[in-house]
Amino acid sequence: MHRTNIILILILVLLLSACSTKKRPVAGNDSPTIESPYFGQKLPGLIPEIFAPGIVSLDGIYEGGVTFSPELDEMYFSPAINGHSYIYFSKLKNKKWTTPKKANFTKGTISDEFAPFVSHNGKRIYFATYDSIAPLKIWYVNRLKDSWSDAILLDSPINNDEVVKPVAAKNGDLFYVNSSKKKLYYAPYKNGKFPEVHEVGIAYGSLGFISPAQDYMIVQAHKENDKTKDMDLFVCFKKKDGTWSTPINLGDAVNTNFREGNPTMTPDGKYYFLIDML
Repeated sequence: MHRTNIILILILVLLLSACSTKKRPVAGNDSPTIESPYFGQKLPGLIPEIFAPGIVSLDGIYEGGVTFSPELDEMYFSPAINGHSYIYFSKLKNKKWTTPKKANFTKGTISDEFAPFVSHNGKRIYFATYDSIAPLKIWYVNRLKDSWSDAILLDSPINNDEVVKPVAAKNGDLFYVNSSKKKLYYAPYKNGKFPEVHEVGIAYGSLGFISPAQDYMIVQAHKENDKTKDMDLFVCFKKKDGTWSTPINLGDAVNTNFREGNPTMTPDGKYYFLIDML
Protein backbone atom coordinates (compact mmCIF):
# COMPACT_ATOMS: atom_id res chain seq x y z
CA MET A 1 0.00 0.00 0.00
CA HIS A 2 1.31 3.45 -0.88
CA ARG A 3 1.66 5.93 1.95
CA THR A 4 2.78 9.56 1.83
CA ASN A 5 4.27 11.45 4.77
CA ILE A 6 5.23 15.12 4.93
CA ILE A 7 8.73 15.26 6.39
CA LEU A 8 10.23 18.21 8.26
CA ILE A 9 14.02 18.57 8.36
CA LEU A 10 16.59 21.21 9.26
CA ILE A 11 17.59 22.77 5.94
CA LEU A 12 21.03 23.88 7.14
CA VAL A 13 22.03 20.26 7.77
CA LEU A 14 21.25 19.34 4.18
CA LEU A 15 23.03 22.26 2.58
CA LEU A 16 26.15 21.78 4.67
CA SER A 17 26.13 18.08 3.84
CA ALA A 18 25.79 18.83 0.12
CA CYS A 19 28.79 21.16 0.40
CA SER A 20 30.78 18.34 2.12
CA THR A 21 31.64 20.50 5.12
CA LYS A 22 32.53 18.89 8.46
CA LYS A 23 30.61 21.41 10.56
CA ARG A 24 27.31 20.28 12.07
CA PRO A 25 24.50 22.56 13.28
CA VAL A 26 22.90 22.13 16.68
CA ALA A 27 19.68 20.10 16.65
CA GLY A 28 16.33 21.78 17.13
CA ASN A 29 14.51 22.54 20.38
CA ASP A 30 13.70 19.40 22.36
CA SER A 31 10.97 21.11 24.42
CA PRO A 32 8.30 22.23 21.98
CA THR A 33 5.24 24.14 23.11
CA ILE A 34 1.89 24.77 21.50
CA GLU A 35 3.20 28.20 20.49
CA SER A 36 5.60 26.43 18.16
CA PRO A 37 4.97 27.25 14.48
CA TYR A 38 5.25 23.52 13.78
CA PHE A 39 2.23 22.27 15.73
CA GLY A 40 4.20 21.81 18.93
CA GLN A 41 6.29 18.95 17.63
CA LYS A 42 9.97 18.29 18.19
CA LEU A 43 12.06 20.27 15.74
CA PRO A 44 14.38 18.07 13.67
CA GLY A 45 18.13 18.12 13.38
CA LEU A 46 20.01 15.48 11.43
CA ILE A 47 17.04 13.10 11.39
CA PRO A 48 13.86 14.07 9.48
CA GLU A 49 10.59 14.05 11.44
CA ILE A 50 7.08 13.31 10.15
CA PHE A 51 5.22 16.61 10.22
CA ALA A 52 2.12 16.88 12.43
CA PRO A 53 1.11 13.19 12.24
CA GLY A 54 -2.62 12.70 12.62
CA ILE A 55 -3.27 16.39 11.91
CA VAL A 56 -1.58 17.18 8.59
CA SER A 57 0.14 13.90 7.70
CA LEU A 58 -2.67 11.35 7.53
CA ASP A 59 -2.57 7.70 6.51
CA GLY A 60 -4.04 7.11 3.05
CA ILE A 61 -3.89 10.80 2.05
CA TYR A 62 -1.32 12.40 -0.28
CA GLU A 63 -0.32 15.75 1.21
CA GLY A 64 2.21 18.30 0.03
CA GLY A 65 2.90 21.93 -0.80
CA VAL A 66 3.40 23.13 2.79
CA THR A 67 3.79 26.92 3.02
CA PHE A 68 3.78 29.31 5.99
CA SER A 69 3.04 33.00 6.44
CA PRO A 70 6.09 35.17 7.28
CA GLU A 71 5.00 35.32 10.94
CA LEU A 72 4.66 31.50 11.02
CA ASP A 73 1.09 31.83 12.29
CA GLU A 74 -0.67 30.49 9.18
CA MET A 75 0.02 27.23 7.37
CA TYR A 76 -1.33 26.11 3.98
CA PHE A 77 -0.95 22.72 2.29
CA SER A 78 -2.59 20.65 -0.43
CA PRO A 79 -3.87 17.13 0.20
CA ALA A 80 -5.27 14.91 -2.54
CA ILE A 81 -8.62 13.42 -1.56
CA ASN A 82 -10.69 11.04 -3.69
CA GLY A 83 -8.77 11.92 -6.83
CA HIS A 84 -8.91 15.72 -6.39
CA SER A 85 -6.48 18.22 -4.87
CA TYR A 86 -7.50 20.94 -2.44
CA ILE A 87 -5.81 23.67 -0.42
CA TYR A 88 -6.30 23.47 3.34
CA PHE A 89 -5.12 25.92 6.00
CA SER A 90 -4.67 26.24 9.74
CA LYS A 91 -4.04 29.33 11.88
CA LEU A 92 -2.31 29.82 15.22
CA LYS A 93 -4.95 31.40 17.49
CA ASN A 94 -4.75 31.77 21.26
CA LYS A 95 -1.64 29.56 21.28
CA LYS A 96 -3.45 26.73 19.47
CA TRP A 97 -3.56 25.67 15.83
CA THR A 98 -7.04 25.53 14.37
CA THR A 99 -8.32 22.33 12.75
CA PRO A 100 -7.28 22.42 9.07
CA LYS A 101 -10.11 23.34 6.73
CA LYS A 102 -10.54 23.91 3.01
CA ALA A 103 -9.58 27.34 1.62
CA ASN A 104 -11.69 27.09 -1.56
CA PHE A 105 -10.07 30.12 -3.22
CA THR A 106 -11.87 29.65 -6.55
CA LYS A 107 -15.21 29.02 -4.78
CA GLY A 108 -15.80 25.77 -6.63
CA THR A 109 -15.42 27.18 -10.13
CA ILE A 110 -12.21 25.15 -10.63
CA SER A 111 -12.14 21.49 -9.67
CA ASP A 112 -8.61 21.27 -8.20
CA GLU A 113 -6.47 23.76 -6.27
CA PHE A 114 -2.96 22.82 -5.12
CA ALA A 115 0.69 23.86 -4.60
CA PRO A 116 0.06 27.04 -2.57
CA PHE A 117 2.87 29.48 -1.82
CA VAL A 118 2.63 32.46 0.54
CA SER A 119 4.73 35.38 -0.72
CA HIS A 120 7.55 36.61 1.48
CA ASN A 121 5.66 39.78 2.43
CA GLY A 122 2.57 37.72 3.28
CA LYS A 123 0.33 39.77 0.99
CA ARG A 124 -0.33 37.15 -1.70
CA ILE A 125 -0.79 33.42 -2.13
CA TYR A 126 0.09 31.89 -5.50
CA PHE A 127 -1.33 28.48 -6.32
CA ALA A 128 -1.90 26.11 -9.22
CA THR A 129 -5.20 24.75 -10.49
CA TYR A 130 -6.45 21.96 -12.66
CA ASP A 131 -9.73 21.84 -14.52
CA SER A 132 -10.78 19.99 -17.67
CA ILE A 133 -11.60 23.33 -19.31
CA ALA A 134 -8.43 25.18 -18.24
CA PRO A 135 -5.79 22.64 -17.19
CA LEU A 136 -2.76 23.58 -15.06
CA LYS A 137 -2.75 27.34 -14.61
CA ILE A 138 -1.35 29.65 -11.92
CA TRP A 139 -3.68 31.90 -9.91
CA TYR A 140 -3.31 34.13 -6.87
CA VAL A 141 -5.28 35.77 -4.09
CA ASN A 142 -4.40 39.03 -2.35
CA ARG A 143 -4.62 39.51 1.39
CA LEU A 144 -7.45 41.70 2.62
CA LYS A 145 -7.85 42.84 6.21
CA ASP A 146 -9.12 39.56 7.65
CA SER A 147 -9.49 37.38 4.57
CA TRP A 148 -8.34 36.82 0.98
CA SER A 149 -9.57 38.35 -2.27
CA ASP A 150 -11.36 36.44 -4.99
CA ALA A 151 -9.00 34.23 -6.97
CA ILE A 152 -7.31 35.95 -9.92
CA LEU A 153 -5.88 34.13 -12.93
CA LEU A 154 -2.30 35.36 -13.39
CA ASP A 155 -2.16 37.62 -16.45
CA SER A 156 1.26 36.66 -17.80
CA PRO A 157 2.93 34.63 -20.56
CA ILE A 158 3.46 32.12 -17.75
CA ASN A 159 -0.08 30.88 -18.35
CA ASN A 160 0.39 30.47 -22.10
CA ASP A 161 1.34 26.88 -21.32
CA GLU A 162 0.47 24.23 -18.72
CA VAL A 163 2.26 25.28 -15.54
CA VAL A 164 2.44 24.23 -11.86
CA LYS A 165 4.36 24.75 -8.61
CA PRO A 166 4.69 28.55 -8.31
CA VAL A 167 7.36 29.73 -5.85
CA ALA A 168 8.34 33.37 -5.40
CA ALA A 169 11.77 34.68 -4.42
CA LYS A 170 12.07 37.56 -1.96
CA ASN A 171 12.31 40.14 -4.76
CA GLY A 172 9.05 38.85 -6.27
CA ASP A 173 10.49 36.83 -9.18
CA LEU A 174 8.27 33.81 -9.77
CA PHE A 175 9.71 30.33 -10.36
CA TYR A 176 7.52 27.52 -11.66
CA VAL A 177 7.46 24.24 -13.56
CA ASN A 178 6.40 24.20 -17.20
CA SER A 179 4.53 20.90 -17.16
CA SER A 180 4.43 20.62 -20.95
CA LYS A 181 8.19 21.05 -21.35
CA LYS A 182 9.04 19.39 -18.01
CA LYS A 183 11.50 22.17 -17.18
CA LEU A 184 11.93 24.89 -14.60
CA TYR A 185 11.18 28.47 -15.65
CA TYR A 186 11.11 31.84 -13.96
CA ALA A 187 9.46 35.18 -14.62
CA PRO A 188 11.11 38.40 -13.36
CA TYR A 189 8.81 40.63 -11.31
CA LYS A 190 8.60 44.02 -13.03
CA ASN A 191 6.30 46.80 -11.84
CA GLY A 192 3.83 44.37 -10.37
CA LYS A 193 3.70 42.10 -13.41
CA PHE A 194 5.45 39.16 -15.06
CA PRO A 195 5.84 40.25 -18.69
CA GLU A 196 8.44 37.68 -19.76
CA VAL A 197 9.55 34.12 -18.96
CA HIS A 198 12.94 32.39 -19.07
CA GLU A 199 14.18 28.83 -18.66
CA VAL A 200 16.16 28.43 -15.42
CA GLY A 201 18.77 26.29 -17.15
CA ILE A 202 19.71 23.58 -14.67
CA ALA A 203 21.22 20.35 -15.96
CA TYR A 204 18.19 18.28 -14.95
CA GLY A 205 15.40 18.21 -12.40
CA SER A 206 12.02 19.81 -11.81
CA LEU A 207 9.65 20.78 -9.01
CA GLY A 208 12.15 23.30 -7.70
CA PHE A 209 12.04 25.42 -4.58
CA ILE A 210 14.02 28.63 -4.83
CA SER A 211 15.71 30.17 -1.79
CA PRO A 212 14.58 33.72 -0.89
CA ALA A 213 17.84 35.22 -2.22
CA GLN A 214 17.91 32.93 -5.29
CA ASP A 215 21.34 31.61 -4.31
CA TYR A 216 20.30 27.95 -4.26
CA MET A 217 17.32 25.79 -5.16
CA ILE A 218 16.13 22.31 -4.24
CA VAL A 219 14.92 20.16 -7.11
CA GLN A 220 13.41 16.74 -7.62
CA ALA A 221 15.12 14.47 -10.15
CA HIS A 222 15.85 10.86 -10.98
CA LYS A 223 19.09 9.56 -9.48
CA GLU A 224 22.04 10.32 -11.75
CA ASN A 225 19.41 11.59 -14.22
CA ASP A 226 18.48 7.95 -14.92
CA LYS A 227 14.72 7.72 -15.43
CA THR A 228 14.71 4.01 -14.53
CA LYS A 229 15.54 4.96 -10.92
CA ASP A 230 13.38 6.50 -8.22
CA MET A 231 13.20 10.24 -7.54
CA ASP A 232 15.58 11.96 -5.11
CA LEU A 233 16.07 15.54 -3.95
CA PHE A 234 19.07 17.58 -5.09
CA VAL A 235 20.42 21.07 -4.46
CA CYS A 236 21.78 23.46 -7.11
CA PHE A 237 23.84 26.52 -6.20
CA LYS A 238 23.97 29.70 -8.25
CA LYS A 239 27.45 30.49 -9.49
CA LYS A 240 29.03 33.94 -9.81
CA ASP A 241 28.27 34.07 -13.54
CA GLY A 242 24.55 33.50 -12.87
CA THR A 243 24.47 29.89 -14.07
CA TRP A 244 23.60 26.95 -11.85
CA SER A 245 25.78 24.15 -10.53
CA THR A 246 25.16 20.52 -11.44
CA PRO A 247 22.51 19.07 -9.08
CA ILE A 248 24.04 17.61 -5.89
CA ASN A 249 22.23 14.74 -4.17
CA LEU A 250 21.13 15.68 -0.63
CA GLY A 251 22.24 12.31 0.68
CA ASP A 252 20.92 9.49 2.81
CA ALA A 253 19.53 11.75 5.53
CA VAL A 254 16.77 12.66 3.09
CA ASN A 255 16.82 10.31 0.12
CA THR A 256 15.76 6.70 0.58
CA ASN A 257 14.90 3.77 -1.67
CA PHE A 258 11.48 5.34 -2.06
CA ARG A 259 10.41 8.48 -3.89
CA GLU A 260 11.06 11.92 -2.39
CA GLY A 261 9.63 15.09 -3.85
CA ASN A 262 7.70 18.35 -3.63
CA PRO A 263 10.24 20.27 -1.51
CA THR A 264 9.18 23.49 0.22
CA MET A 265 10.89 25.73 2.75
CA THR A 266 9.92 27.76 5.80
CA PRO A 267 10.06 31.59 5.44
CA ASP A 268 13.00 31.87 7.83
CA GLY A 269 15.00 29.43 5.68
CA LYS A 270 15.70 27.08 8.62
CA TYR A 271 13.62 24.04 7.71
CA TYR A 272 12.22 22.40 4.67
CA PHE A 273 9.44 19.97 3.96
CA LEU A 274 9.33 17.10 1.50
CA ILE A 275 7.00 14.29 0.58
CA ASP A 276 8.23 10.77 1.21
CA MET A 277 6.18 8.30 -0.87
CA LEU A 278 6.43 4.90 0.75
